Amino acid sequence: MKKLPDNLAIRIIFNVLAYLLLIPFVFVVFRYIPNAHWPLNLDRVLLFLALVALITFVLRKQKIIVTALWLLVFGILTVGSLSNGYGFRLAYKDFKEMAFGIFTEPEPESTPRDLRPFPHKTKYIQAVDYYNPDVRNYAVSLTADDSLKKYITDYHEYRRLIQCFAVFRDINKRWNYVNDPLGQEYLVKASDNLGVFSGDCDDHSIMMAAAVMSIGGTMRLVHTTEHVYPEILIGDRQNLEDVNYLIKQVMFKDESDGKRLHYHVDNQKQIWLNLDYTARYPGGEFLGSDIISILNL
Repeated sequence: MKKLPDNLAIRIIFNVLAYLLLIPFVFVVFRYIPNAHWPLNLDRVLLFLALVALITFVLRKQKIIVTALWLLVFGILTVGSLSNGYGFRLAYKDFKEMAFGIFTEPEPESTPRDLRPFPHKTKYIQAVDYYNPDVRNYAVSLTADDSLKKYITDYHEYRRLIQCFAVFRDINKRWNYVNDPLGQEYLVKASDNLGVFSGDCDDHSIMMAAAVMSIGGTMRLVHTTEHVYPEILIGDRQNLEDVNYLIKQVMFKDESDGKRLHYHVDNQKQIWLNLDYTARYPGGEFLGSDIISILNL
């Protein structure tokens, strides 16, 4: 086998290392540039291509700059790893989430601005008795599940949300749909529904909201023409990529296989995921899409 000239071998190795620099460099850049959430993550794709062009240009002009960039990125990630900040582990996690998100773009829906008063508002607020000790004890008991420990280790910044998703899973697994008495609007307090987990969409929404709120989640109830369902606040668009991956590749992989997240964006650009009894995973499809009123709890 013919040996490559030393200078050619060095150039090949140097070019490979320079382009490998893109992997950590891209995610350091992505971490600090807000995601515009263009369709198919085109903003991220264009930014990536721009960084490729930058590295190519620098390669042709100045190898010292490439070396300096290598040392800079490596140093940032090393310091981040040692200080429990943004290091190698989080850069790898961001890579997986971004690559996954390109092919599983969630489906946004805006919350209407012109809403009517929520029907029976006072009765709903009283029924969502999240401060009841029995309701909290029920929700707290679900957070002790051993299966949650690894999720929380890998996504410690979403501890509260992971625990709320555990509540969602248990309630929807247990729920028994039963109609109200004929001709009546019958609302059951969450504390009265413990051990029964039965009722219509109103009762499910009340139970879900109370249990999730008892462990720190932020909930609201959405009223459509023929339905009421609960939604949980997950944060802003910067959180969406993490939560999308957390749901579809970690906690609800089987239930969400081949499906997308569906969510509402409110007037403050905050994102709310559907926790309806019809949804097998947080962010499942909406049963009723025409929103009439919303009750923030």
